[in-house]
Amino acid sequence: MYNTALLTNGIRVIHKNVSSDVAHCGLIINTGTRDEDIDQHGIAHFTEHMLFKGTKKRKAFHVLSRMEDVGGEIDAYTTKEETCISTSFLYEFYERAIELINDVIFNSIFPQKEIEKEKEVIIDEIYSYKDSPAEIIFDDFEDLIYPGHSLGRNILGTKKLLEKYTDKDIIKFISEKYNTDQMVFCSIGNIKFEKLLQYCEKYLGSNPPNLRNFKRIPFTGHVALNKTLKKHTYQAHCILGTYAYSFSDPKRLPLFLISNMLAGPGMNSRLNMVLREKNGLSYNIESGYTPYEDTGNFNIYFGVDKENMQFAVDLIFKELDLLKTKLLGPLQMNKMKKQFIGHLAISNEINSNMLLSMGKTYLIYNQIETLRETIAEVESVTAQQIIEVANEIFDRDNFSTLIYI
Repeated sequence: MYNTALLTNGIRVIHKNVSSDVAHCGLIINTGTRDEDIDQHGIAHFTEHMLFKGTKKRKAFHVLSRMEDVGGEIDAYTTKEETCISTSFLYEFYERAIELINDVIFNSIFPQKEIEKEKEVIIDEIYSYKDSPAEIIFDDFEDLIYPGHSLGRNILGTKKLLEKYTDKDIIKFISEKYNTDQMVFCSIGNIKFEKLLQYCEKYLGSNPPNLRNFKRIPFTGHVALNKTLKKHTYQAHCILGTYAYSFSDPKRLPLFLISNMLAGPGMNSRLNMVLREKNGLSYNIESGYTPYEDTGNFNIYFGVDKENMQFAVDLIFKELDLLKTKLLGPLQMNKMKKQFIGHLAISNEINSNMLLSMGKTYLIYNQIETLRETIAEVESVTAQQIIEVANEIFDRDNFSTLIYI
C-alpha cells in the first residue's frame, strides 16, 4: 500500500496511491521547540511563520497565491518535536505543490519588513492564547512538569525574545536544525510513484545534504508538583497528570486505549459519565497522552465550579484506582478496543489526516503500518496489560496538579 524511497541528501519519501481528484503532500521535519537553544525560545514557531513571507523568486503574496490560485490550500504547524508544511490540491498540480514546498523550506529569504510585521501577528496570538485558560493550561502544565527543560517551554515564545529576532537568527536556526536526514516528504494522491519520485528528485533532491550533528537533551528530573494560580475566571480549570511512556515504548498502545476509555471523544467515556452525566459537575472533561522521543505525559483536564473542585478530583482518582485494582472483563475489553479502532478508522478515512499520521510515523519509526496491522496490535492487548499499565502510571503520589481559580 505504501511506496518509499531515499533521496541522496537524506530526505525520505513515502507515498500512498489513492483514486481521488484531491491529493495531499507535505514535508515533516524532526525539529520543534525542544530543539531551540535557551535564547531561541519561540524561534521554531516564528520560523514556520516566516517560511511564507518570501523566497528568492517569490514575494509573500505569490507564495500564498501559488496553491490558492488553483483552488488548493497550504498549511503549517509547529509542535514540541516537529515542524510540518502541507498542502491539498487537485492531483494535476502535484509538481506545483512539490516545487512550492521545496521553495519555502530551502529558498526563503526572510525580509526584515516581513519579520517585523509577523512579530506583531505572533504577539497578538500570544495575547489571544492567554485569554483562553482552557488552552493555555496545557502549556503551563508541561512547564510545571518539565521545569528548566525545553519540553516545558510553550511553542509561541515570549514577546521579549520575539522582538529581538532578526533574519540572521532564523537562518542560523534553519542551518543548524533543518537537517535533511530528519525530513520526510509524504504524499497521498492519484499519481504513479515513479512520477512523484521524479518531482521529488528534481526539487527536494537538488538541495545539498545537511545532516544532524546534535542530540536532543533528554529529560530526567521527574517531579510531582501542585500549583494553583489566580486567574479570576468564572469556573475553575484543572489539569492533573504524570509522566508516561516515550513513543518507542511498547506500553504506549495500552495507555492510548486507557486514555480513550477514560475521557476520549466518546460521550460515553468513563469520566464524562461520572462527572457530567451522573453528577452534573463538568461540561468539558478530556484525557490525553502525549509521547515524546525520551519521555511522555498523561493528563486529565476539566472545568468545574470552584466549590466542586475537590469533589471532582476525588471522583477522577476513584476511577483511576478502579483501573489499577479491577481487571476488565471480556465485554469491557471488546468495547474499549472497538471504540478505539472505530475512532482510528474514521480519522484515517480523511486523507489529509492520514497524510500527517503516515508521515510522522515514518519520520519516527522509519516504517509504516497498515490500518489492518494496527488493528491487529490493538486486538492483541490484554486485560492484564491494561491493569499493569494503570498501576505503573496512575500512582496518585506521582501526579502533578495545576489549577486556575
